[in-house]
Amino acid sequence: MLKGIDPVLSPDLLHALASMGHGDTLVIADSNFPAVAIAKRLCRLPGIPGARVLEAILTVFPLDTFVERPAAVMQVVGDPSAVPPPVRDYQAVIDHAEGRTVVLESVERHAFYERARSAFLVVASGETRPYGNLILTKGVVLPK
Repeated sequence: MLKGIDPVLSPDLLHALASMGHGDTLVIADSNFPAVAIAKRLCRLPGIPGARVLEAILTVFPLDTFVERPAAVMQVVGDPSAVPPPVRDYQAVIDHAEGRTVVLESVERHAFYERARSAFLVVASGETRPYGNLILTKGVVLPK
């Protein structure tokens, strides 16, 4: 255990997050996502809901402020304007962590998979609800 570090952040996940650079992306994947087939690097957090994984990650992970939309979600097939429950949860977690409203980009399913293939990291969560997939772009940590 480390003082001040969210216990959801495993040693492997912390190492991967710290290894990422500005502009690198990570995917938080639900339990139906083809994480093993898509990931270059994979960290598993089985049984932990996606929003809880996101909450933990955002305690150490800066979102990119140089891009218009540093977070992207997968569109619902056949209803691209739908906002599924996991996405509503992700929106609330991001907005709280950032202290502002962050507009989420909505990406067609196959385009989302293509973007996920180039991600630095895929975090396979225990999220069982469909469409609990999210791509985050890492920003910079500025000196105080």
